[in-house]
Amino acid sequence: MAAAAPPEPGLERGLERGLERGTAAYRRANLALFLAGCSTFSLLYCVQPLLPEFACDFRLSPASASLALSLSTAALALAIFAAGALSQQISRRRLMFGSMALAAACNLLAAVAPSWPLLLLARLAEGALLGGVPAVAMAYLAEEMDARHLSGAMGLYVAGTAFGGMMGRVGMGLLVEIGDWRTAMAIIGGTGLAAAFGFAALLPPSRRFAPRRGFVLRQHLHAWAAHLRHPGLLRLFAIGFVLTSVFVALFNYVGFRLADAPYRLGPAQISLIFLTYVFGMFASPLAGRLADRFGGRWPLAAGLALMAVGALVTLAQSLAAIIAGISLITFGYFVGHSVASAWVGRLARSDKGHASSLYLLFYYFGSSITGALGGWAWQHGGWGGEVALTASLAAAGIVLALQVDRGERRA
Repeated sequence: MAAAAPPEPGLERGLERGLERGTAAYRRANLALFLAGCSTFSLLYCVQPLLPEFACDFRLSPASASLALSLSTAALALAIFAAGALSQQISRRRLMFGSMALAAACNLLAAVAPSWPLLLLARLAEGALLGGVPAVAMAYLAEEMDARHLSGAMGLYVAGTAFGGMMGRVGMGLLVEIGDWRTAMAIIGGTGLAAAFGFAALLPPSRRFAPRRGFVLRQHLHAWAAHLRHPGLLRLFAIGFVLTSVFVALFNYVGFRLADAPYRLGPAQISLIFLTYVFGMFASPLAGRLADRFGGRWPLAAGLALMAVGALVTLAQSLAAIIAGISLITFGYFVGHSVASAWVGRLARSDKGHASSLYLLFYYFGSSITGALGGWAWQHGGWGGEVALTASLAAAGIVLALQVDRGERRA
């Protein structure tokens, strides 16, 4: 793994030591970013268990119903790209808070939307607004954390995303059983607003970052181009695409499989599949610590291998085997994402916000592009087609993971 990057230009005033494990500021930063990850992913993915409900209520095909998620992630990908540049000019804490609060408001609007196009419009806006969180959070951690504890801190942030993804999905399924999907979406939106205010109260101000004055497009284009010319970073960006492609495509359509014969599961029962996110909450910090100690190549390759094996296991007809396969996929995904996220911060010598935004651009494009492509695979090849698509992508990711640090100095 590459040596820790020197401070970015503009950080001269903030040559203080990074936040160290065991300090109050470290704990506050981790808790705040845990809330940010939790809120972002619960808002983004709360519609995933509702896709069969949308298909029924609005008389849609599975691929059309998946637009409630795919449009949000596509908008998020593009917004992250812009947020990485914007975060160089303004307070990162303010940017993240505004994004969280406004996105939660959009979820409330989606809950009361009277038609499918208006619901999609609210979800599109929600995805765009959420773009102000992930790349900025990654950049904040890369700058503010002591290099020795960066992967561990990134793992805790990703654990927050796992918890949020689980609560958004499982909570949605259970709430639908009590009331209806509109009430459930409104409750998720209200919870997101509360998380935004908790985040703002907890996050310590940046000490090693000074906003740049003015917006010079050429500087941003130069920063993005430099990262895209870096072979190691380019491989990590491609791995981000693979990770979310495999994960989201399988989770999008497993609900349709389980709603059909012979399982005939309802929304609440299907949503319990997302309890496998508990594995992600443990896998993320563990992967971060392993990467801090041994480097990222093998933990990253192992995570992708677990995803490939898990996809193949789900081909079995037994419900227990399907759950076991989904558990392997979840564990592998969060291992891979934790390691890749931190590795981007290390390989980016400067302009870390730009590097994070590029990683997440590829990451969310994987969700939106392969999430939609998975609908084609499901309609034409059934679950076998879904597994063939995702297992092939995971195998390609393993090859990339074994080559990321080629020519790089290890930490």
